[in-house]
Amino acid sequence: MKSDVVLPIDISATVAQALKEDIGMGDITSVLIPSDAVATANVVVRESAIVCGAPWFNEVYYKIDDSISIEWLVNDGDAVSSNDVVCNINGNATSVLSGERTALNFLQTLSGTATTTHEYVEKISGTGVKILDTRKTVPGLRNAQKYAVRTGGGNNHRFGLYDGVLIKENHLLATDSLDEMIKKLPAERKNGLLIEVEVENLKELEVAIDSGANRIMLDNFSIRDIEKAVQLTNEKIELEASGNYDLNNVREVAEAGVDYISVGALTKNLRAIDYSMRFIKQA
Repeated sequence: MKSDVVLPIDISATVAQALKEDIGMGDITSVLIPSDAVATANVVVRESAIVCGAPWFNEVYYKIDDSISIEWLVNDGDAVSSNDVVCNINGNATSVLSGERTALNFLQTLSGTATTTHEYVEKISGTGVKILDTRKTVPGLRNAQKYAVRTGGGNNHRFGLYDGVLIKENHLLATDSLDEMIKKLPAERKNGLLIEVEVENLKELEVAIDSGANRIMLDNFSIRDIEKAVQLTNEKIELEASGNYDLNNVREVAEAGVDYISVGALTKNLRAIDYSMRFIKQA
């Protein structure tokens, strides 16, 4: 695991809910296996990827049977190739089988997020621009997916509605004025707090520059308008580009001069990585 990526504190609770969902009142198939049977298995990745999710995988087996032995051959954040073995497992066969699907679900999902993030980060390499995630996460997996974004080399936007202000179109439609909204924030809360305003055109940008916000989100701006926004703000305020940007155009957006690019696809358009667990036949 990358040393600078801090683990979420809710791994145990997240795994407990996933096991409850899958095993419920008991695994009625695996109990058909002799109770004293021992299994050795390995987990193989079937495509190139950035590995992510080992702590969740481990927690699955810790909760089911803490005598299960897991030997990781890679760390979270490592790049792997098709058919690489990522870990070996040994222990009670029933326990290994009962945890298989849930453990792999975490590994495939979080590796998918980390891999996609890595692709975006590599695409804009050398520009100095940071790739951000969004709140478009799988319900119940926000902290896990945001960890995966960091593992893939990206950065986190706010975690929820509680740790940053983001004034969007619907907020403005529900009130009278941007200035009045920001004035409502107590002074002590403004200290170190992200206060961001979303704008949809250059006219709105001009208003937002002097609003007291410390970042402006350019929503679905063209490359030409992003360049104009960069000139207008003249480094007085951070700029974040957001919209329908993908691997085909994200480099162009970065080179237009923004500080951040937020990409909902990192966590929303999730494509899980293909892993499989295979038992090794005992001689």
